Amino acid sequence: MNGQTGKRIVIVGGVAGGASAAARLRRLDETASIVLLERGEYISFANCGLPYYIGGEITGKSALTLQTPESFRARFEVDVRVCNEAVAIDREAREVEVCDRRTGQTYREPYDALILSTGAAPLVPPIPGVDSERVFTLRNIPDTYRIREFMERERPRSAVVVGGGYIGVEMAENLTRAGLAVTIVEAQEQVIAPLDYDMACDVHRHIRDKGVTLLLGAAVSGIENTGDGLRVGVGDRTLEADMLLLSVGVRPESAIAAAAGLAVNERGGVRVDARMRTSDPAIYAVGDMAEVEDYVSKTPAMIPLAGPANKQGRIAADNICGIPSSYSGTQGSSVLRVFDRTVAATGLNEKTAKRLQIPYEKSFTYPASHAGYYPGAEPMSVKLLFAPDTGKILGAQIVGGEGVDKRCDVIATAIRFGGTAADLEELELCYAPPYSSAKDPVNMAGFAAGNVLSGRVSLFHWHDVEAVLQREDAVLLDVRTEGEYRRGHIEGSVNIPLDSLRERLAEVDAGKEIHVLCQVGLRGYLACCILNGRGYRCRNLSGGYRLYASVMEDKASQGPCC
Repeated sequence: MNGQTGKRIVIVGGVAGGASAAARLRRLDETASIVLLERGEYISFANCGLPYYIGGEITGKSALTLQTPESFRARFEVDVRVCNEAVAIDREAREVEVCDRRTGQTYREPYDALILSTGAAPLVPPIPGVDSERVFTLRNIPDTYRIREFMERERPRSAVVVGGGYIGVEMAENLTRAGLAVTIVEAQEQVIAPLDYDMACDVHRHIRDKGVTLLLGAAVSGIENTGDGLRVGVGDRTLEADMLLLSVGVRPESAIAAAAGLAVNERGGVRVDARMRTSDPAIYAVGDMAEVEDYVSKTPAMIPLAGPANKQGRIAADNICGIPSSYSGTQGSSVLRVFDRTVAATGLNEKTAKRLQIPYEKSFTYPASHAGYYPGAEPMSVKLLFAPDTGKILGAQIVGGEGVDKRCDVIATAIRFGGTAADLEELELCYAPPYSSAKDPVNMAGFAAGNVLSGRVSLFHWHDVEAVLQREDAVLLDVRTEGEYRRGHIEGSVNIPLDSLRERLAEVDAGKEIHVLCQVGLRGYLACCILNGRGYRCRNLSGGYRLYASVMEDKASQGPCC
Protein backbone atom coordinates (compact mmCIF):
# COMPACT_ATOMS: atom_id res chain seq x y z
CA MET A 1 0.00 0.00 0.00
CA ASN A 2 1.27 3.46 -0.89
CA GLY A 3 0.24 5.12 2.37
CA GLN A 4 -2.02 8.07 3.09
CA THR A 5 -2.48 10.84 0.54
CA GLY A 6 -5.01 13.29 1.93
CA LYS A 7 -6.29 13.86 -1.60
CA ARG A 8 -9.72 15.23 -2.39
CA ILE A 9 -11.42 12.79 -4.76
CA VAL A 10 -14.78 13.38 -6.42
CA ILE A 11 -16.69 10.47 -7.98
CA VAL A 12 -19.55 11.13 -10.37
CA GLY A 13 -21.98 8.20 -10.43
CA GLY A 14 -22.71 5.80 -7.61
CA VAL A 15 -23.56 2.40 -9.11
CA ALA A 16 -21.09 -0.37 -10.05
CA GLY A 17 -17.91 1.47 -11.03
CA GLY A 18 -18.33 4.53 -8.82
CA ALA A 19 -19.29 2.67 -5.67
CA SER A 20 -16.47 0.16 -6.15
CA ALA A 21 -13.98 2.99 -6.62
CA ALA A 22 -15.18 4.76 -3.48
CA ALA A 23 -14.93 1.64 -1.32
CA ARG A 24 -11.48 0.79 -2.69
CA LEU A 25 -10.23 4.33 -2.16
CA ARG A 26 -11.23 4.27 1.49
CA ARG A 27 -9.64 0.86 2.06
CA LEU A 28 -6.39 2.20 0.61
CA ASP A 29 -6.41 5.67 2.19
CA GLU A 30 -7.98 6.68 5.49
CA THR A 31 -7.03 10.33 5.03
CA ALA A 32 -8.56 10.95 1.59
CA SER A 33 -11.64 13.15 1.31
CA ILE A 34 -14.09 11.24 -0.91
CA VAL A 35 -17.24 12.82 -2.34
CA LEU A 36 -19.70 10.62 -4.24
CA LEU A 37 -22.20 12.50 -6.41
CA GLU A 38 -25.28 10.64 -7.66
CA ARG A 39 -28.03 12.46 -9.56
CA GLY A 40 -30.62 9.81 -8.61
CA GLU A 41 -31.91 8.76 -5.23
CA TYR A 42 -30.09 5.42 -5.05
CA ILE A 43 -26.50 4.22 -5.02
CA SER A 44 -25.02 0.74 -5.39
CA PHE A 45 -28.22 -0.92 -6.55
CA ALA A 46 -28.60 -4.29 -8.26
CA ASN A 47 -29.47 -3.11 -11.76
CA CYS A 48 -29.02 -6.64 -13.16
CA GLY A 49 -31.81 -7.79 -10.86
CA LEU A 50 -34.41 -5.22 -11.93
CA PRO A 51 -36.26 -7.43 -14.46
CA TYR A 52 -36.67 -10.13 -11.82
CA TYR A 53 -38.33 -7.70 -9.41
CA ILE A 54 -40.78 -6.74 -12.15
CA GLY A 55 -41.49 -10.43 -12.82
CA GLY A 56 -42.04 -11.16 -9.13
CA GLU A 57 -39.08 -13.49 -8.47
CA ILE A 58 -37.41 -10.83 -6.33
CA THR A 59 -40.16 -9.76 -3.97
CA GLY A 60 -38.70 -7.12 -1.66
CA LYS A 61 -37.66 -3.62 -2.72
CA SER A 62 -34.85 -3.68 -0.18
CA ALA A 63 -33.21 -6.61 -2.01
CA LEU A 64 -32.40 -4.30 -4.92
CA THR A 65 -30.38 -1.86 -2.83
CA LEU A 66 -26.94 -3.19 -1.94
CA GLN A 67 -25.99 -0.08 0.01
CA THR A 68 -27.92 2.99 1.10
CA PRO A 69 -26.28 6.43 1.25
CA GLU A 70 -26.39 6.15 5.04
CA SER A 71 -24.83 2.67 5.25
CA PHE A 72 -22.15 3.57 2.71
CA ARG A 73 -21.32 6.74 4.59
CA ALA A 74 -21.17 4.91 7.92
CA ARG A 75 -18.94 2.08 6.70
CA PHE A 76 -16.59 3.93 4.36
CA GLU A 77 -16.83 7.56 5.56
CA VAL A 78 -17.72 8.71 2.06
CA ASP A 79 -19.62 11.97 1.60
CA VAL A 80 -22.54 10.54 -0.40
CA ARG A 81 -24.74 13.19 -2.02
CA VAL A 82 -27.76 11.76 -3.81
CA CYS A 83 -29.90 13.96 -6.06
CA ASN A 84 -26.75 15.95 -6.81
CA GLU A 85 -25.92 16.06 -10.51
CA ALA A 86 -22.52 17.01 -11.91
CA VAL A 87 -23.31 19.36 -14.80
CA ALA A 88 -19.88 20.67 -15.83
CA ILE A 89 -16.17 20.16 -15.29
CA ASP A 90 -13.70 23.04 -15.01
CA ARG A 91 -10.47 21.20 -15.78
CA GLU A 92 -8.24 24.24 -15.30
CA ALA A 93 -9.61 25.00 -11.84
CA ARG A 94 -10.11 21.31 -11.08
CA GLU A 95 -13.68 21.84 -10.00
CA VAL A 96 -16.98 20.15 -10.76
CA GLU A 97 -20.12 22.24 -11.05
CA VAL A 98 -22.94 20.45 -9.24
CA CYS A 99 -26.70 21.02 -9.23
CA ASP A 100 -28.69 19.98 -6.17
CA ARG A 101 -31.78 18.64 -7.92
CA ARG A 102 -33.94 19.06 -4.83
CA THR A 103 -33.27 22.80 -4.45
CA GLY A 104 -32.09 23.77 -7.93
CA GLN A 105 -29.04 25.47 -6.46
CA THR A 106 -25.59 24.95 -7.96
CA TYR A 107 -22.19 24.88 -6.30
CA ARG A 108 -18.61 24.00 -7.23
CA GLU A 109 -16.76 21.01 -5.79
CA PRO A 110 -12.93 20.99 -6.00
CA TYR A 111 -10.97 17.82 -6.71
CA ASP A 112 -7.42 16.50 -6.90
CA ALA A 113 -8.67 13.48 -8.82
CA LEU A 114 -12.02 12.96 -10.54
CA ILE A 115 -13.64 9.64 -11.44
CA LEU A 116 -16.47 9.62 -13.97
CA SER A 117 -18.82 6.64 -13.69
CA THR A 118 -22.02 7.95 -15.24
CA GLY A 119 -22.88 4.74 -17.09
CA ALA A 120 -25.09 4.55 -20.13
CA ALA A 121 -28.67 5.57 -20.84
CA PRO A 122 -31.27 3.60 -22.82
CA LEU A 123 -31.60 4.67 -26.44
CA VAL A 124 -34.99 6.15 -27.22
CA PRO A 125 -35.52 6.18 -30.99
CA PRO A 126 -37.55 9.03 -32.52
CA ILE A 127 -40.70 6.96 -33.01
CA PRO A 128 -44.03 8.83 -33.09
CA GLY A 129 -45.85 8.18 -29.81
CA VAL A 130 -42.76 7.03 -27.91
CA ASP A 131 -43.54 9.52 -25.11
CA SER A 132 -46.74 7.70 -24.09
CA GLU A 133 -47.16 6.88 -20.40
CA ARG A 134 -47.57 3.25 -21.49
CA VAL A 135 -44.04 3.19 -22.97
CA PHE A 136 -41.17 2.38 -20.61
CA THR A 137 -37.39 2.00 -20.50
CA LEU A 138 -35.51 0.15 -17.78
CA ARG A 139 -32.29 1.53 -16.38
CA ASN A 140 -32.67 2.19 -12.67
CA ILE A 141 -34.83 1.65 -9.61
CA PRO A 142 -37.34 4.46 -10.33
CA ASP A 143 -37.90 2.94 -13.81
CA THR A 144 -38.50 -0.41 -12.14
CA TYR A 145 -41.00 0.98 -9.68
CA ARG A 146 -42.87 2.80 -12.46
CA ILE A 147 -43.24 -0.42 -14.45
CA ARG A 148 -44.26 -2.47 -11.42
CA GLU A 149 -46.76 0.15 -10.25
CA PHE A 150 -48.26 0.39 -13.74
CA MET A 151 -48.69 -3.38 -13.85
CA GLU A 152 -50.32 -3.47 -10.42
CA ARG A 153 -52.61 -0.55 -11.25
CA GLU A 154 -53.57 -1.27 -14.87
CA ARG A 155 -53.36 -5.09 -14.88
CA PRO A 156 -52.00 -5.25 -18.46
CA ARG A 157 -52.58 -8.44 -20.39
CA SER A 158 -50.15 -7.89 -23.26
CA ALA A 159 -46.83 -6.21 -23.90
CA VAL A 160 -44.49 -5.44 -26.78
CA VAL A 161 -40.77 -5.54 -26.05
CA VAL A 162 -38.75 -3.61 -28.63
CA GLY A 163 -35.24 -5.05 -28.74
CA GLY A 164 -33.96 -8.57 -28.22
CA GLY A 165 -30.81 -7.90 -26.21
CA TYR A 166 -30.18 -9.02 -22.65
CA ILE A 167 -32.67 -6.64 -21.02
CA GLY A 168 -35.29 -7.22 -23.72
CA VAL A 169 -35.15 -11.01 -23.42
CA GLU A 170 -35.07 -10.90 -19.61
CA MET A 171 -38.07 -8.59 -19.58
CA ALA A 172 -39.93 -10.77 -22.09
CA GLU A 173 -39.41 -13.74 -19.79
CA ASN A 174 -40.45 -11.89 -16.66
CA LEU A 175 -43.50 -10.29 -18.25
CA THR A 176 -44.53 -13.72 -19.49
CA ARG A 177 -44.10 -15.14 -15.99
CA ALA A 178 -46.28 -12.29 -14.73
CA GLY A 179 -49.07 -13.52 -17.04
CA LEU A 180 -48.75 -11.17 -20.02
CA ALA A 181 -48.81 -12.16 -23.68
CA VAL A 182 -45.49 -10.85 -25.00
CA THR A 183 -44.17 -9.98 -28.44
CA ILE A 184 -40.49 -9.21 -29.04
CA VAL A 185 -39.74 -6.95 -32.00
CA GLU A 186 -36.07 -7.04 -33.02
CA ALA A 187 -34.61 -5.15 -35.98
CA GLN A 188 -31.81 -7.68 -36.51
CA GLU A 189 -32.27 -11.27 -37.67
CA GLN A 190 -31.55 -12.62 -34.19
CA VAL A 191 -31.79 -11.93 -30.47
CA ILE A 192 -28.80 -11.65 -28.10
CA ALA A 193 -26.13 -9.99 -30.22
CA PRO A 194 -23.09 -11.71 -28.59
CA LEU A 195 -24.34 -14.97 -30.10
CA ASP A 196 -23.85 -15.85 -33.73
CA TYR A 197 -27.02 -16.44 -35.71
CA ASP A 198 -26.56 -20.22 -35.86
CA MET A 199 -26.40 -20.40 -32.05
CA ALA A 200 -29.29 -17.97 -31.62
CA CYS A 201 -31.60 -20.26 -33.62
CA ASP A 202 -32.00 -22.63 -30.66
CA VAL A 203 -32.84 -19.64 -28.46
CA HIS A 204 -35.46 -18.43 -30.95
CA ARG A 205 -37.18 -21.81 -30.92
CA HIS A 206 -37.17 -21.93 -27.12
CA ILE A 207 -38.59 -18.41 -26.80
CA ARG A 208 -41.39 -19.29 -29.22
CA ASP A 209 -42.04 -22.57 -27.39
CA LYS A 210 -42.62 -20.53 -24.23
CA GLY A 211 -45.42 -18.61 -25.95
CA VAL A 212 -43.55 -15.41 -26.83
CA THR A 213 -44.16 -14.05 -30.35
CA LEU A 214 -40.84 -13.24 -31.98
CA LEU A 215 -40.69 -10.78 -34.88
CA LEU A 216 -37.16 -10.62 -36.28
CA GLY A 217 -35.87 -8.23 -38.92
CA ALA A 218 -38.70 -5.90 -37.90
CA ALA A 219 -38.83 -2.29 -36.78
CA VAL A 220 -41.46 -0.27 -34.94
CA SER A 221 -42.67 2.64 -37.08
CA GLY A 222 -45.17 4.26 -34.75
CA ILE A 223 -46.97 4.01 -31.40
CA GLU A 224 -50.55 5.20 -30.86
CA ASN A 225 -52.10 5.49 -27.41
CA THR A 226 -55.77 4.64 -27.74
CA GLY A 227 -56.57 5.51 -24.14
CA ASP A 228 -56.93 1.96 -22.94
CA GLY A 229 -53.97 0.47 -24.82
CA LEU A 230 -51.46 0.89 -27.62
CA ARG A 231 -51.44 0.30 -31.34
CA VAL A 232 -47.89 -0.45 -32.42
CA GLY A 233 -46.99 -0.22 -36.08
CA VAL A 234 -44.49 -2.85 -37.20
CA GLY A 235 -43.98 -2.68 -40.94
CA ASP A 236 -47.36 -3.23 -42.57
CA ARG A 237 -48.96 -4.79 -39.49
CA THR A 238 -50.39 -3.35 -36.29
CA LEU A 239 -49.91 -4.94 -32.88
CA GLU A 240 -52.33 -4.35 -30.02
CA ALA A 241 -50.72 -4.12 -26.57
CA ASP A 242 -51.32 -2.68 -23.13
CA MET A 243 -47.72 -1.59 -22.59
CA LEU A 244 -44.40 -1.34 -24.44
CA LEU A 245 -40.82 -1.65 -23.21
CA LEU A 246 -38.01 -0.06 -25.21
CA SER A 247 -34.74 -1.96 -25.00
CA VAL A 248 -32.88 -1.13 -28.20
CA GLY A 249 -29.46 -0.47 -26.72
CA VAL A 250 -27.66 2.15 -24.68
CA ARG A 251 -25.52 5.22 -25.25
CA PRO A 252 -22.74 6.45 -22.96
CA GLU A 253 -23.75 9.21 -20.56
CA SER A 254 -20.69 11.22 -21.54
CA ALA A 255 -21.99 14.70 -22.37
CA ILE A 256 -20.23 16.22 -19.37
CA ALA A 257 -16.94 14.64 -20.45
CA ALA A 258 -17.25 15.75 -24.06
CA ALA A 259 -18.18 19.29 -23.02
CA ALA A 260 -15.04 19.41 -20.89
CA GLY A 261 -12.94 18.56 -23.94
CA LEU A 262 -12.04 15.01 -22.96
CA ALA A 263 -11.33 12.64 -25.86
CA VAL A 264 -14.37 10.59 -26.86
CA ASN A 265 -15.06 8.16 -29.70
CA GLU A 266 -17.75 8.42 -32.37
CA ARG A 267 -20.29 6.76 -30.08
CA GLY A 268 -19.52 9.11 -27.21
CA GLY A 269 -17.43 6.64 -25.25
CA VAL A 270 -14.70 8.30 -23.21
CA ARG A 271 -11.26 7.15 -24.30
CA VAL A 272 -9.06 5.90 -21.47
CA ASP A 273 -5.66 4.26 -21.11
CA ALA A 274 -4.95 1.00 -19.29
CA ARG A 275 -4.95 2.88 -15.97
CA MET A 276 -8.45 4.20 -16.71
CA ARG A 277 -7.11 7.74 -17.17
CA THR A 278 -8.81 9.98 -19.70
CA SER A 279 -6.97 12.48 -21.91
CA ASP A 280 -6.73 14.58 -18.73
CA PRO A 281 -4.50 12.61 -16.30
CA ALA A 282 -6.41 13.97 -13.30
CA ILE A 283 -9.69 12.52 -14.59
CA TYR A 284 -10.58 8.84 -14.80
CA ALA A 285 -13.54 7.15 -16.51
CA VAL A 286 -14.89 3.68 -15.73
CA GLY A 287 -17.83 1.45 -16.58
CA ASP A 288 -20.29 1.68 -19.45
CA MET A 289 -19.20 5.18 -20.45
CA ALA A 290 -15.56 4.20 -21.07
CA GLU A 291 -13.97 2.87 -24.25
CA VAL A 292 -11.62 0.04 -23.30
CA GLU A 293 -9.64 -2.62 -25.16
CA ASP A 294 -11.13 -5.93 -26.22
CA TYR A 295 -8.98 -8.55 -24.52
CA VAL A 296 -8.95 -10.98 -27.45
CA SER A 297 -8.84 -8.72 -30.53
CA LYS A 298 -6.87 -5.87 -28.88
CA THR A 299 -9.18 -3.36 -30.59
CA PRO A 300 -11.19 -0.53 -28.95
CA ALA A 301 -14.48 -1.75 -27.53
CA MET A 302 -17.46 -0.71 -25.45
CA ILE A 303 -18.89 -3.68 -23.57
CA PRO A 304 -21.39 -2.65 -20.87
CA LEU A 305 -21.06 -5.31 -18.17
CA ALA A 306 -21.15 -5.01 -14.38
CA GLY A 307 -18.07 -7.14 -13.67
CA PRO A 308 -15.68 -5.07 -15.79
CA ALA A 309 -17.14 -1.85 -14.37
CA ASN A 310 -16.34 -3.00 -10.82
CA LYS A 311 -12.79 -3.96 -11.78
CA GLN A 312 -12.23 -0.65 -13.56
CA GLY A 313 -13.38 1.28 -10.48
CA ARG A 314 -10.83 -0.56 -8.35
CA ILE A 315 -8.06 0.08 -10.89
CA ALA A 316 -8.79 3.81 -10.99
CA ALA A 317 -8.69 3.91 -7.20
CA ASP A 318 -5.38 2.05 -7.12
CA ASN A 319 -3.73 4.52 -9.47
CA ILE A 320 -5.06 7.54 -7.61
CA CYS A 321 -3.47 6.10 -4.47
CA GLY A 322 -0.14 5.57 -6.21
CA ILE A 323 -0.47 1.82 -6.78
CA PRO A 324 0.34 0.99 -10.43
CA SER A 325 -2.61 -1.00 -11.74
CA SER A 326 -3.71 -1.71 -15.30
CA TYR A 327 -6.86 -2.99 -16.93
CA SER A 328 -6.02 -5.77 -19.38
CA GLY A 329 -9.24 -5.56 -21.37
CA THR A 330 -12.79 -6.87 -21.47
CA GLN A 331 -13.48 -10.23 -23.10
CA GLY A 332 -17.26 -10.00 -22.87
CA SER A 333 -18.02 -12.99 -20.64
CA SER A 334 -21.76 -13.01 -20.10
CA VAL A 335 -24.60 -15.30 -19.13
CA LEU A 336 -28.35 -15.00 -19.50
CA ARG A 337 -31.29 -17.08 -18.37
CA VAL A 338 -33.96 -17.52 -21.04
CA PHE A 339 -36.84 -19.22 -19.23
CA ASP A 340 -35.33 -22.64 -18.38
CA ARG A 341 -32.37 -22.37 -20.74
CA THR A 342 -29.01 -20.74 -20.14
CA VAL A 343 -27.11 -18.74 -22.76
CA ALA A 344 -23.45 -17.90 -22.18
CA ALA A 345 -20.67 -16.39 -24.27
CA THR A 346 -17.09 -15.27 -23.90
CA GLY A 347 -14.47 -13.80 -26.20
CA LEU A 348 -14.99 -13.19 -29.91
CA ASN A 349 -17.99 -14.37 -31.87
CA GLU A 350 -17.74 -15.30 -35.54
CA LYS A 351 -19.26 -12.11 -36.92
CA THR A 352 -16.75 -9.99 -35.00
CA ALA A 353 -13.83 -12.15 -36.13
CA LYS A 354 -15.01 -11.72 -39.73
CA ARG A 355 -15.42 -7.96 -39.36
CA LEU A 356 -11.93 -7.60 -37.88
CA GLN A 357 -10.49 -10.06 -40.42
CA ILE A 358 -9.11 -12.30 -37.68
CA PRO A 359 -8.42 -15.83 -39.01
CA TYR A 360 -10.46 -18.48 -37.21
CA GLU A 361 -11.91 -21.96 -37.42
CA LYS A 362 -15.00 -23.12 -35.60
CA SER A 363 -16.43 -26.34 -34.25
CA PHE A 364 -19.80 -27.36 -32.83
CA THR A 365 -20.32 -30.05 -30.21
CA TYR A 366 -23.45 -31.26 -28.41
CA PRO A 367 -22.40 -32.94 -25.16
CA ALA A 368 -24.68 -33.81 -22.25
CA SER A 369 -24.52 -31.76 -19.05
CA HIS A 370 -23.54 -34.84 -17.06
CA ALA A 371 -23.15 -38.59 -17.49
CA GLY A 372 -25.88 -39.87 -19.79
CA TYR A 373 -26.68 -42.85 -17.58
CA TYR A 374 -27.42 -40.58 -14.61
CA PRO A 375 -31.00 -39.19 -14.72
CA GLY A 376 -31.64 -35.65 -15.86
CA ALA A 377 -28.78 -35.08 -18.30
CA GLU A 378 -29.51 -32.19 -20.65
CA PRO A 379 -27.85 -31.52 -24.01
CA MET A 380 -25.92 -28.32 -24.57
CA SER A 381 -24.78 -26.67 -27.79
CA VAL A 382 -21.15 -25.52 -27.76
CA LYS A 383 -19.58 -23.35 -30.44
CA LEU A 384 -15.84 -22.85 -30.16
CA LEU A 385 -13.75 -20.38 -32.17
CA PHE A 386 -10.01 -20.96 -32.35
CA ALA A 387 -6.99 -19.82 -34.35
CA PRO A 388 -6.40 -22.19 -37.29
CA ASP A 389 -2.62 -22.13 -36.88
CA THR A 390 -1.96 -22.13 -33.14
CA GLY A 391 -5.25 -23.44 -31.81
CA LYS A 392 -5.51 -20.45 -29.44
CA ILE A 393 -9.07 -20.13 -28.13
CA LEU A 394 -10.74 -16.98 -29.46
CA GLY A 395 -14.27 -17.36 -28.11
CA ALA A 396 -17.11 -19.66 -27.17
CA GLN A 397 -20.90 -19.67 -27.06
CA ILE A 398 -22.96 -22.24 -25.16
CA VAL A 399 -26.73 -22.77 -25.04
CA GLY A 400 -28.39 -25.39 -22.89
CA GLY A 401 -29.62 -26.28 -19.42
CA GLU A 402 -27.62 -26.99 -16.29
CA GLY A 403 -23.87 -26.55 -16.33
CA VAL A 404 -23.69 -24.04 -19.18
CA ASP A 405 -22.34 -21.26 -16.97
CA LYS A 406 -19.70 -23.55 -15.48
CA ARG A 407 -18.37 -24.62 -18.88
CA CYS A 408 -18.31 -21.10 -20.26
CA ASP A 409 -16.45 -19.91 -17.16
CA VAL A 410 -13.80 -22.59 -17.70
CA ILE A 411 -13.31 -21.52 -21.32
CA ALA A 412 -13.29 -17.85 -20.31
CA THR A 413 -10.48 -18.66 -17.87
CA ALA A 414 -8.58 -20.51 -20.60
CA ILE A 415 -8.88 -17.46 -22.88
CA ARG A 416 -7.60 -15.15 -20.14
CA PHE A 417 -4.46 -17.26 -19.82
CA GLY A 418 -3.89 -17.66 -23.55
CA GLY A 419 -5.16 -21.26 -23.65
CA THR A 420 -5.37 -23.43 -26.75
CA ALA A 421 -7.56 -26.28 -27.91
CA ALA A 422 -4.86 -28.65 -26.61
CA ASP A 423 -5.24 -27.08 -23.17
CA LEU A 424 -8.99 -27.76 -23.24
CA GLU A 425 -8.26 -31.39 -24.09
CA GLU A 426 -5.87 -31.73 -21.18
CA LEU A 427 -7.86 -29.91 -18.48
CA GLU A 428 -8.59 -32.16 -15.52
CA LEU A 429 -12.05 -31.11 -14.41
CA CYS A 430 -14.23 -32.36 -11.57
CA TYR A 431 -16.25 -35.46 -12.39
CA ALA A 432 -19.05 -37.36 -10.73
CA PRO A 433 -22.12 -38.66 -12.61
CA PRO A 434 -24.55 -36.00 -11.28
CA TYR A 435 -22.21 -33.18 -12.37
CA SER A 436 -20.28 -34.12 -15.48
CA SER A 437 -18.84 -36.90 -17.61
CA ALA A 438 -15.39 -38.44 -17.55
CA LYS A 439 -14.84 -36.41 -20.72
CA ASP A 440 -16.29 -33.05 -19.74
CA PRO A 441 -18.07 -30.90 -22.37
CA VAL A 442 -15.05 -28.58 -22.24
CA ASN A 443 -12.75 -31.51 -23.03
CA MET A 444 -15.07 -32.55 -25.88
CA ALA A 445 -14.86 -29.07 -27.41
CA GLY A 446 -11.08 -29.33 -27.19
CA PHE A 447 -11.09 -32.78 -28.81
CA ALA A 448 -13.21 -31.55 -31.73
CA ALA A 449 -10.95 -28.56 -32.32
CA GLY A 450 -7.85 -30.69 -31.88
CA ASN A 451 -9.01 -33.11 -34.58
CA VAL A 452 -9.25 -30.19 -37.01
CA LEU A 453 -5.92 -28.67 -36.04
CA SER A 454 -4.10 -32.00 -36.37
CA GLY A 455 -5.59 -32.65 -39.80
CA ARG A 456 -7.41 -35.78 -38.65
CA VAL A 457 -10.63 -34.33 -40.02
CA SER A 458 -11.63 -31.47 -42.34
CA LEU A 459 -14.88 -29.65 -41.74
CA PHE A 460 -17.60 -28.01 -43.72
CA HIS A 461 -20.45 -26.02 -42.23
CA TRP A 462 -24.20 -25.57 -42.51
CA HIS A 463 -23.80 -22.54 -44.79
CA ASP A 464 -21.67 -24.61 -47.20
CA VAL A 465 -24.32 -27.29 -47.82
CA GLU A 466 -26.08 -25.59 -50.73
CA ALA A 467 -22.79 -25.11 -52.59
CA VAL A 468 -21.82 -28.74 -51.96
CA LEU A 469 -25.10 -29.91 -53.49
CA GLN A 470 -24.36 -27.89 -56.62
CA ARG A 471 -20.94 -29.47 -57.16
CA GLU A 472 -20.61 -32.37 -59.58
CA ASP A 473 -17.41 -33.51 -57.90
CA ALA A 474 -18.96 -33.81 -54.42
CA VAL A 475 -21.28 -36.25 -52.63
CA LEU A 476 -23.36 -35.46 -49.54
CA LEU A 477 -23.35 -38.68 -47.48
CA ASP A 478 -25.72 -39.05 -44.51
CA VAL A 479 -24.47 -41.77 -42.13
CA ARG A 480 -27.39 -41.70 -39.70
CA THR A 481 -29.74 -44.66 -39.39
CA GLU A 482 -32.48 -45.17 -41.95
CA GLY A 483 -35.08 -44.18 -39.36
CA GLU A 484 -33.32 -40.89 -38.61
CA TYR A 485 -32.99 -40.21 -42.32
CA ARG A 486 -36.72 -40.78 -42.89
CA ARG A 487 -37.63 -38.38 -40.08
CA GLY A 488 -35.74 -35.57 -41.77
CA HIS A 489 -32.84 -35.18 -44.16
CA ILE A 490 -31.18 -32.84 -46.63
CA GLU A 491 -32.60 -33.26 -50.11
CA GLY A 492 -29.92 -34.59 -52.43
CA SER A 493 -28.04 -36.50 -49.73
CA VAL A 494 -27.33 -40.23 -49.88
CA ASN A 495 -28.01 -42.41 -46.84
CA ILE A 496 -25.55 -45.13 -45.84
CA PRO A 497 -25.66 -45.77 -42.07
CA LEU A 498 -22.29 -45.68 -40.34
CA ASP A 499 -22.44 -49.29 -39.21
CA SER A 500 -22.94 -50.41 -42.84
CA LEU A 501 -20.38 -48.08 -44.38
CA ARG A 502 -17.47 -50.51 -44.67
CA GLU A 503 -19.65 -53.12 -46.37
CA ARG A 504 -21.13 -50.56 -48.78
CA LEU A 505 -18.03 -48.63 -49.78
CA ALA A 506 -18.57 -49.66 -53.41
CA GLU A 507 -21.57 -47.29 -53.43
CA VAL A 508 -19.33 -44.32 -52.56
CA ASP A 509 -17.67 -42.66 -55.56
CA ALA A 510 -13.95 -42.51 -54.73
CA GLY A 511 -13.41 -39.91 -57.44
CA LYS A 512 -15.49 -37.33 -55.61
CA GLU A 513 -15.03 -35.42 -52.36
CA ILE A 514 -17.30 -36.97 -49.76
CA HIS A 515 -19.12 -34.55 -47.48
CA VAL A 516 -20.39 -36.55 -44.51
CA LEU A 517 -23.11 -35.66 -42.05
CA CYS A 518 -24.72 -37.32 -39.06
CA GLN A 519 -26.94 -35.94 -36.30
CA VAL A 520 -24.37 -33.84 -34.39
CA GLY A 521 -20.98 -34.61 -35.96
CA LEU A 522 -19.59 -37.54 -33.95
CA ARG A 523 -20.61 -40.36 -36.28
CA GLY A 524 -19.59 -38.17 -39.20
CA TYR A 525 -16.10 -37.95 -37.69
CA LEU A 526 -15.98 -41.75 -37.38
CA ALA A 527 -17.13 -42.10 -41.00
CA CYS A 528 -14.38 -39.74 -42.13
CA CYS A 529 -11.84 -41.84 -40.24
CA ILE A 530 -13.01 -44.86 -42.23
CA LEU A 531 -13.06 -43.03 -45.56
CA ASN A 532 -9.76 -41.22 -45.06
CA GLY A 533 -8.15 -44.49 -44.06
CA ARG A 534 -9.21 -45.99 -47.39
CA GLY A 535 -8.01 -43.19 -49.60
CA TYR A 536 -11.17 -41.09 -49.93
CA ARG A 537 -11.24 -37.29 -49.65
CA CYS A 538 -13.68 -36.46 -46.87
CA ARG A 539 -15.15 -33.55 -44.92
CA ASN A 540 -17.45 -33.69 -41.90
CA LEU A 541 -20.45 -31.39 -41.33
CA SER A 542 -19.71 -29.62 -38.04
CA GLY A 543 -22.81 -29.66 -35.87
CA GLY A 544 -24.42 -32.21 -38.17
CA TYR A 545 -28.03 -32.32 -39.27
CA ARG A 546 -29.15 -30.96 -35.91
CA LEU A 547 -27.50 -27.58 -36.49
CA TYR A 548 -28.43 -27.44 -40.17
CA ALA A 549 -32.10 -28.22 -39.43
CA SER A 550 -32.17 -25.68 -36.58
CA VAL A 551 -30.98 -22.88 -38.88
CA MET A 552 -33.27 -23.88 -41.77
CA GLU A 553 -36.26 -24.13 -39.43
CA ASP A 554 -35.52 -20.68 -38.05
CA LYS A 555 -35.20 -19.13 -41.48
CA ALA A 556 -38.51 -20.72 -42.52
CA SER A 557 -40.28 -19.57 -39.34
CA GLN A 558 -39.24 -15.96 -39.88
CA GLY A 559 -40.55 -15.74 -43.43
CA PRO A 560 -41.52 -12.29 -44.70
CA CYS A 561 -41.88 -10.70 -41.27
CA CYS A 562 -43.47 -7.43 -42.23
